[in-house]
Formats: sequence, C-alpha cells, structure tokens
Amino acid sequence: MPTRSTISQKTKSEVLSRDKFRCRKCGFFGRDEELEIHHIKMRVNGGNDDLSNLITLCSICHHFAPDDEKEFELYLNEKVDGNLLDTFRKSKKSISKVTKKGQDKKARDGSHVSRAPWGYKLEGKKLISSENSFQVQEVFQDFLNQNISLTQLGKKYGFSVNGLKKILTNQTYLGKVKFDGQTHQGIHQALISSTLFNHIQNKLEKLGIGK
Repeated sequence: MPTRSTISQKTKSEVLSRDKFRCRKCGFFGRDEELEIHHIKMRVNGGNDDLSNLITLCSICHHFAPDDEKEFELYLNEKVDGNLLDTFRKSKKSISKVTKKGQDKKARDGSHVSRAPWGYKLEGKKLISSENSFQVQEVFQDFLNQNISLTQLGKKYGFSVNGLKKILTNQTYLGKVKFDGQTHQGIHQALISSTLFNHIQNKLEKLGIGK
C-alpha cells in the first residue's frame, strides 16, 4: 500500500491543478485533503518528484494502487464504478465522524484515545504505568542535566532521534490527554512533573529543536 506523499505543497498544487482536482482513475472531484499525489515510479525504485511522475488519485484509489510501475499502469486503465466508490466514500466518512465523536468524548472524560506511549500500558482500556515507567523520568533527567545530544541519548535508551523528541514533548507524561488539538486532564497517573517538562521544552527551544 502506498504511503502518503511528502512532496512540497507547491508541487502538489501544480499536480492537482493540472489534473483539475480529479482522481485520474475514478474521476472523483474533491478538495485537497480528499486527494492524494501518487508517484507512478516509487522513490525507492528511482522515482522522483517531476510532474511527469506524479498523478492525482482519490484516497480510496490511492490506498489500493500498486507500487510497481507496470502494475500501476494496468490498474489505472481498469474501469471502476465511480458511483460505487462514492457510496463507499460517504459511508466511510459517516463511520469516521461517529468514531471521532466517540474519541472526543473519551478524551474529554480524561481517557487515553490512542496507543499507549512508552512507560505506559493499556489494561482494561485504562492507561497505567508499565514496568519501565521509571525510565521515563531517567530520560527527561538525563537530557536536562547532562551535556548529551539527542543522538547519544537515543542510543543509550534504544530510540531514534524523532522517537526521543516525541517522548520529550509528550504531554501524556503530565497526566494529560491530547486529542484533535485540545488538551484535557487525564485520569491516568503522571510520570513527570510539570516543572521538569517545562524545563525540557525550554532546553529544546534553546537548542532549536522543534517538535
């Protein structure tokens, strides 16, 4: 299954405009967020971001598009019932809306709505401290008090730099629940203090390390 494109916004706009904001397989016409830019020849196979190698697909057609260039050509030429896909698309949106509403209520009630972060585990749908929760405090303290880079700290605890940055900026460790841009007080136990968390954010900012 193809992954979401990481091309520039300028290139994406050029491709969408060229394709008249329509999926080149089923003909779906939609907004930017409902359309994907697909690489005909995948980057891992030597493809690039030239306009000739990019094509507009709707989210559904993009999901099922094959990675192989020749297979994709056959896939693109296969006939598809656009009306059937539209019915599926509406159903998917309806289910997504209901799911998001339920998750929003769950977050407002203080319950965690996603995968348990490092240092926690889910037990009976409730977020609780795991056996290695003490290491969360260690990571924060090491970064704050030692002259150590994220690369070095990541190697010490077995994380990538991006994975470590996510840990150091994760408000779940404060006992908070963040969902859809809103932060709520959680019902789970905090693993670090707000003072320590704020010191970490200040150090990350001084070092020019974004989220």
